[in-house]
Amino acid sequence: MNIKSRILRSALENEGLVKIAGAHDGLSAKLAEKHGFDAIWASGLGISTVQTVPDASILTMTDFLNSAIIMNESCNLPVIADCDSGYGNIHNVTRLVKKYESAGIAGVCIEDKVYPKLNSFDDRQQLLVSIEEFCAKIRVAKLAQQTKEFVVIARVEALIAKLGQEEAYNRAKAYANVGADAILIHSKEKTPDEIIEFINNWDIQTPLVVVPTKYPSITMEQLEDLGVKASIYANQALRATYRAIEDVFESIMKNKTTIQIENEIASVEDIFDIQGVPEMKQLEEKAYCKLLDS
Repeated sequence: MNIKSRILRSALENEGLVKIAGAHDGLSAKLAEKHGFDAIWASGLGISTVQTVPDASILTMTDFLNSAIIMNESCNLPVIADCDSGYGNIHNVTRLVKKYESAGIAGVCIEDKVYPKLNSFDDRQQLLVSIEEFCAKIRVAKLAQQTKEFVVIARVEALIAKLGQEEAYNRAKAYANVGADAILIHSKEKTPDEIIEFINNWDIQTPLVVVPTKYPSITMEQLEDLGVKASIYANQALRATYRAIEDVFESIMKNKTTIQIENEIASVEDIFDIQGVPEMKQLEEKAYCKLLDS
């Protein structure tokens, strides 16, 4: 039994909005836990960016899995892995579910785009597979899981592809009917109107997940009032990391010293704390104290 899968499933079934932080490595996952998020989104965009390649199915499933494992081991929160369009056909989906579940990942999310995929915010044409083909992926994902707690989220990209509300609803309903544990409905409009319309039309018990990247004005309270079950803050930490590193390096080269930034960046002690150095010292004291006592 995967304890973290049980925690995630329980959160999706109970009252309250599940707040999910997008992470790209162990450090960002641990900081998300520190600040009170409920779960981690092992972001495909984030993991790709760390390796400086496009979020376009360039990295392998193993690359993404290894990154998710690092995040999972770095914190106590359940990790939901962003698995793009499943890395191929139904056989690839079967393998990914077995691999991720056995690694202790709490759940996976796959989207109904073709493989290889484009990032949802890429301005090129977004191509989706048929409803029938994606339903087959959801079915095999549920068949492949070894425990009932493992979570499979179906991501609907119809609004991203500009196919309209009816297509988005029909796809989401079909995916829910074949066993998806939650529906992630995505939009890149600059206001939440499109998402709110979809939510208001949703008349199925399967919980909804949103990603308010492009419509950041909507609050957690508003999402909860609308009946949204989970909200993913998918790439804010990644973008903040990029900006912070750029600013620091620019300052060092401009000022030829680090004095200007010392009060604005984390201390070495902060780094030691997140690494667990104090716990390491405590263990050494206990171990060597017992040796001396003996």
